[in-house]
Amino acid sequence: MEATERIMDDLDFTYEQNLKGAASLHRDEAYQWWLTVKEGTQPERLTWDFYKSAFQGKYMGASYIDARRREFMNLSQGDRTVVEYEGEFLRLSSYARGMVRTEYERCVHFKDGLRDSLRVLIAPQRECDFLALVV
Repeated sequence: MEATERIMDDLDFTYEQNLKGAASLHRDEAYQWWLTVKEGTQPERLTWDFYKSAFQGKYMGASYIDARRREFMNLSQGDRTVVEYEGEFLRLSSYARGMVRTEYERCVHFKDGLRDSLRVLIAPQRECDFLALVV
């Protein structure tokens, strides 16, 4: 799913195009699964978010998503560079969107995971712009 989202983002697709593009990549059993879901769903509910949720529920399972969410909750910079930490933060945050719904929540969670030596340097800042924070 991450690779598919990255491709759709690189192609600058709309959410509607994301849905069509991702569904068109399915083969065999996955394609048949999507046709069944599509036929049993009201057209106005067929959104990109609905697709991602259905796909994750079918192919990733709740235990996988819960494990990634726990990883996100326990994520810290550790020995990573800030860039490496940011990449892992962004990857895992997609499984915990409710925890970092706002820009402020993303900033707070990111800051909390930084090494103490870095967190002390940015503590006085009240920066709530995630991109500015990681730069």
